[in-house]
Amino acid sequence: MELYLNTYGTYLHKRNEMFEIRIEEEKKRISPKRISSIIISNAAQITTDAIELALEHNIDILFLNKFGDPYGRIWFPKLGSTTYIRRRLLEIHEHDEGLIYVKHWINRKIHNQIEFIKLLLTKRPDVQPHYTQTLEKMEALRTKLASLSGSLNDNAATLMGLEGMISKCYFATLSQLIPSTYHFAGRSSRPAKDPFNAFLNYGYGVLYGKVERALIIAGLDPYIGLLHTDNYNKKSLVFDYIEPYRIFVDKTVFYLFSRRRIKPDFYDEIQKGVLLNEAGKKFFVPELIAGFDTVIRYKNKNMKQINQIQADAHAFANFLIGKRSNF
Repeated sequence: MELYLNTYGTYLHKRNEMFEIRIEEEKKRISPKRISSIIISNAAQITTDAIELALEHNIDILFLNKFGDPYGRIWFPKLGSTTYIRRRLLEIHEHDEGLIYVKHWINRKIHNQIEFIKLLLTKRPDVQPHYTQTLEKMEALRTKLASLSGSLNDNAATLMGLEGMISKCYFATLSQLIPSTYHFAGRSSRPAKDPFNAFLNYGYGVLYGKVERALIIAGLDPYIGLLHTDNYNKKSLVFDYIEPYRIFVDKTVFYLFSRRRIKPDFYDEIQKGVLLNEAGKKFFVPELIAGFDTVIRYKNKNMKQINQIQADAHAFANFLIGKRSNF
């Protein structure tokens, strides 16, 4: 399980080889064997002995800013795998051979988007005909993207442009399928311009941390990006690799809004935008985790949906060093 500390005044420390969480006068102890990671936002506090206990049990600690973006991590000090995997990733980067991988990740994202819209429309037969052209446009753009060939450098602008047009269709459709009170005008971030995007941004921030963790465990360097180059001085591979898994957040956020479970006191109006507040985070995080932990059938195994990321990261790493014939 992930341990989320997102309430002001939360205090985490070690007691008798256990984690003890204190929120005001309430105390709770949790065995480190039950925790896979600790995620901290807001004004929560953690002691050095709790950090030491986490590291002893290979539990990473992730810090999120007010937008939900990771800004720091305390990680157990050992490589996830052989450095040969990292060298192979560098070779792909230096020889500009990444188009096939980036196309695959983005194509999976687009497939997820199209299938989600189709699923939503099957439950809305009265409006389904209105979105036939939108789906056809998305499929046509997807086909065009799949036909790109050559180097990633030569195709990067075209690829990002096609992906952007598809995403525009996707989010415009989601906007129309939630209650009119929450209709929004496309994607926005830092800050979000509307409540829907505020929830998306926070959810994506949590997802970034999970993708980074999966990459590191698999021995993949999160800073060696392909489409998002390392010139940004950011975890570029995380931005590349996250694309197929954004749907985990999209679905949770969409259903919360479509089922009218979002309350105005979950977010605050700030200068030029909207931001989740403490009440919103306390409500949203358990819902997000429940979605992540949904058990599905994947690659002939029953697993939590979120564990796809780790399975795929290991497959990609093993492919890079010749232990698999595909990724």
